[in-house]
Amino acid sequence: MLDKLEFIEKRYQELNEKIADPEIISNISEWQKYVKEHSDIEDVVLKYKEYKACLEQLEENKEMLKDKLDEDFRELVKLEVDELEEKIEVISEELKVLLIPKDPNDDKNVIVEIRAGAGGDEGGIFAGDLLRMYTRYAERQGWKTEMMSLHDQGVGGVKEASFLIKGKGAYSRLKYESGVHRVQRVPATESSGRIHTSTATVAVLPEADDVDIVINQNDVRVDVFRSSGNGGQSVNTTDSAVRLTHTPTGIVVSCQDEKSQLKNKEKAFKILKARLYDKMIEEQNAEIAQERKSQVGTGDRSAKIRTYNFPQGRITDHRVNLTVYKLDAFLDGDINEMLDSLITTAQAEKLQQVE
Repeated sequence: MLDKLEFIEKRYQELNEKIADPEIISNISEWQKYVKEHSDIEDVVLKYKEYKACLEQLEENKEMLKDKLDEDFRELVKLEVDELEEKIEVISEELKVLLIPKDPNDDKNVIVEIRAGAGGDEGGIFAGDLLRMYTRYAERQGWKTEMMSLHDQGVGGVKEASFLIKGKGAYSRLKYESGVHRVQRVPATESSGRIHTSTATVAVLPEADDVDIVINQNDVRVDVFRSSGNGGQSVNTTDSAVRLTHTPTGIVVSCQDEKSQLKNKEKAFKILKARLYDKMIEEQNAEIAQERKSQVGTGDRSAKIRTYNFPQGRITDHRVNLTVYKLDAFLDGDINEMLDSLITTAQAEKLQQVE
């Protein structure tokens, strides 16, 4: 660990010189790159300097104890030695956390895609519940949301929805929400009061920047058609809806919520870019067996991650074995307790890799 810290401190000093270099400052993109790297490692360097200062003070105090000292003063030095040793232990643990490799997507906005799964109409209603839950969570965080694509079922449910959440750290908070969410409850239409099990899938995709993904326009077929509502009735009389088909991957994206074909096309390309970026990340991570076996993962869309049980008023996350009994508040966006547990567990797993 100390070798890593020495290397980071040396790099920090190099970056100090680079961001003050007039030649680099004149190249705004290069300068911004160095400023970001400088900012990313600053907390580690400052904590390491504090660690070294405590070690130095500890050695000085231990040397003092070898001399003949007044008994009262000796006790004070001993007390300070004990305090410094405890502080060094705490800082050492903090440094291990700071050395955990940061996900480069953590600060990005996210595109959340929700699809109704098993359970017919009830699956669609549950998908609508999840849509509201994440929208309310974004509001609680002070983030902005923008609907990208919405296909409802006409019975108060959602067949499929894609929406953008804009906010610093959105991906870092929501990236573990990908997977199958299961609900157990008595449908309003069920006269016998039997509990039904339905599902909805959630995919959380980091919004891709232009530098992350470059799409070859020749690889995309663009089809336009008239927007339609429930039952197939026409919403408008112009071909404003857009369907993109990415030929190399077979990914299809449709947007029809805007009256403008141009706006629908813009949103569709944003979703396509996020899906392609997510696919690229998954392919890179596929080679990392340790990540695939981790308890908290973001890649397996088919994994059942959480159960929402209405009769018992509980939500259970199966990856961290955490159950909370506040179903109404949870579905109203009060999900930080669950997210904190997922993040802490993932952090603990990564800590084991930091020596």
